[in-house]
Amino acid sequence: MEIIKKYFPNLTDLQAEQFAQLEVLYNDWNAKINVISRKDIQNLYEHHVLHSLGIAKVLNFRDGTEVMDLGTGGGFPGIPLAILFPQTQFHLVDSIGKKVKVAQEVATAIGLKNVKFSHARAEEIKEQYDFVVTRAVMPMVDLMKVARKNIKKEQNNSVPNGILALKGGELEREIASMRNIATTWELSDFFNEDYFTTKKVVHVTVINKK
Repeated sequence: MEIIKKYFPNLTDLQAEQFAQLEVLYNDWNAKINVISRKDIQNLYEHHVLHSLGIAKVLNFRDGTEVMDLGTGGGFPGIPLAILFPQTQFHLVDSIGKKVKVAQEVATAIGLKNVKFSHARAEEIKEQYDFVVTRAVMPMVDLMKVARKNIKKEQNNSVPNGILALKGGELEREIASMRNIATTWELSDFFNEDYFTTKKVVHVTVINKK
């Protein structure tokens, strides 16, 4: 939990309490339904919570922003972002029902009011949002194909509407065809831990005409 306060020192008491509760909740649920690698659950705050909040280092969502978390798994990056941005609405979507259940139970336990959930495939979601966020669920080209329809035309934030993906490793080839519409940030510019050496946030602008 201290690692969250280190990089986000201005949390309200409620936010700090919500983040603090995640450890017990995820350890409990992960023992029943495996949503985080058994070896990695001890790194919950660094590898999952803080990693999710990397998106917040490149964009401060304005109040009223609507975001879909595609392939949320057990609630990442959606739940940490929903805690940090209580005036932003989040829709957490995953095709695996038991993972959605974990995310839903965690959100309910910490009292999140700005989240909703769907057990569904990306193709089934028709609503539109300012942004689609995700943690490396598929290559960017494929992500663009399924998520493009879900991006609003109207702009409300300092970064153009589109996809914000948490990625790792070498991305040159993956985003080569999107060079004109993609921006990449190195998370090592924001977080000092070795884990973030190869981690990135990729933003792809999506312009829809309706």
